[in-house]
Amino acid sequence: MDAKVEAELIGLAHEWDRAMVANDAEAIGRYMADDWTIVGSDGSMSDKATFLGLVKSGTLSHDVMESKDLKVCVYGDTAVVTSRGVSGGKYQGQAFREVEQSSNVFVRQEGQWRCVLTHLSRIAQR
Repeated sequence: MDAKVEAELIGLAHEWDRAMVANDAEAIGRYMADDWTIVGSDGSMSDKATFLGLVKSGTLSHDVMESKDLKVCVYGDTAVVTSRGVSGGKYQGQAFREVEQSSNVFVRQEGQWRCVLTHLSRIAQR
């Protein structure tokens, strides 16, 4: 695999984490394709506009978003980035903190990597 592309995608994942903690909806949206979908750890699904609307309104905020153990697999203009991480903040005024396995599918669009799908799986705490 191209080490440069792998490093670029890992860098993007960490930049996206920082945008999430900054609760900057515009910055967060730059990492998402227009048709981005998220499957939450509870199986719920949402789209880009809904997710960013929650951030803009303050209904959803993050104070931690850390991705570790990133693995990148590139297939031409598509890449799968998996990681283990911690996500925490507030949703509808209630604090949350999740340890999750994350799978993100990125597609190169007009020379830029954009995420088209995020899938989260809760990791049980022992």
